Amino acid sequence: MKFIVCSFILIFCCTLAENHCPDSILFHKDVCLLSESSSNIEYGERKKWMHYLSEIRRSRFKYNETCPESAAHCFESCFQRGCCLISSDANGIFIYCLRSVIEKDLQPFQYIRKDENMPIHRHTVVYQIIDHKLYREQQCTFPARCLGVEYFLLKLIHVLPNTEFVVNVCDYPLINKYSSKQAVFSFSKTADDLDIMYPVWSFWKGGPYIPIYKDGISRWDIQREVLIKAAKQWPWSKKSNKAFFRGSRTSKVRDRLILLSRQKPYLVDAQYTTNQATRSLDDTLGKEPADFVTLDYHCRYKYLFNFRGVAASFRFRHLFLCRSLVFHVGDEWKEFFYYKMKPWIHYIPVKEDLNDVEELLEFVKENDDVAKDIAERGYQFVLNHLTMDNVTAYWESLLKQFTDRLVYEVQKREGMIEIL
Repeated sequence: MKFIVCSFILIFCCTLAENHCPDSILFHKDVCLLSESSSNIEYGERKKWMHYLSEIRRSRFKYNETCPESAAHCFESCFQRGCCLISSDANGIFIYCLRSVIEKDLQPFQYIRKDENMPIHRHTVVYQIIDHKLYREQQCTFPARCLGVEYFLLKLIHVLPNTEFVVNVCDYPLINKYSSKQAVFSFSKTADDLDIMYPVWSFWKGGPYIPIYKDGISRWDIQREVLIKAAKQWPWSKKSNKAFFRGSRTSKVRDRLILLSRQKPYLVDAQYTTNQATRSLDDTLGKEPADFVTLDYHCRYKYLFNFRGVAASFRFRHLFLCRSLVFHVGDEWKEFFYYKMKPWIHYIPVKEDLNDVEELLEFVKENDDVAKDIAERGYQFVLNHLTMDNVTAYWESLLKQFTDRLVYEVQKREGMIEIL
């Protein structure tokens, strides 16, 4: 009965919207952007952008971002229909939605033997939880990253069963789907990888080091507060009407935006900074490196670009809290929460070759209300759902489901040290 009621609510709302808005017009905040109430907006002014507007409309019908309070109890049946029902007071529903990510990651590992749960690389670290105590190998290549992982494990130590798992603390995944099956946790991967995703260490510690962040870009709880404050200081109406990017040349995919900025500085302000691997001006495309800027400085701009680095970029989640519109380049690399953020709903997707970037920038400038709405949806998603509590809850769900698949009794390994 609950399924029927919930389905009726969703179908009725969508049918109402279809009847109210012609197919060629974007459905926006439950009204037509080109309705009689929008008399200042002529159809002809938007007609040339109809391929983008239609894409946004289709995306919103596919993905139902919120659920009326009266129907919140039937989120499970609605989730089966492909909609993720989330609201600011229902983080448990958000974690439920992310269970599908965990289940997909664990699908190749229905039964995990001990020989499939072993360290395979110098950057992997074995963790054990035995009788509610946390143990780790003595050697950790990146101590700050291990601390970032251990913060969440220690918060959960009293609710986790005896278990053991292998954590990869380098930037790139380790288990290709064509290689031998090994259960390894990595923070980021592509569709060709079998690594099991976990929330990256930098939610607490061990994030990318740049001179203006002496401890690296970490402490997500603090960064959230800083960025939320900056977003209030730089509302949409005060932001610069140009695109912005600062970062090092960890991927040549970024080159085209840098070159576009040099050709059309009125359109884009994009420059390369240095990193630990910078050796010459070749690493900054022949120009002196730009000064580093803080994350909250980005909030001065309407349009912010995110690129992959060695793997998924650490900056991605931060950009949304500026309440700016995020342009996400490419879709190959994922983190655990990417699967519930959707193109045209939370951000603007950009082809990896950037062939469409100038047209997209023109589109958002000529459709400022649409751009602002997508920026707001991205902001609300990260604000309400990518919280420290939810990161902790994801760890808990991941480890419990992983442990259920172990087909051997966990015993303390030699050389392990207790983490307090």
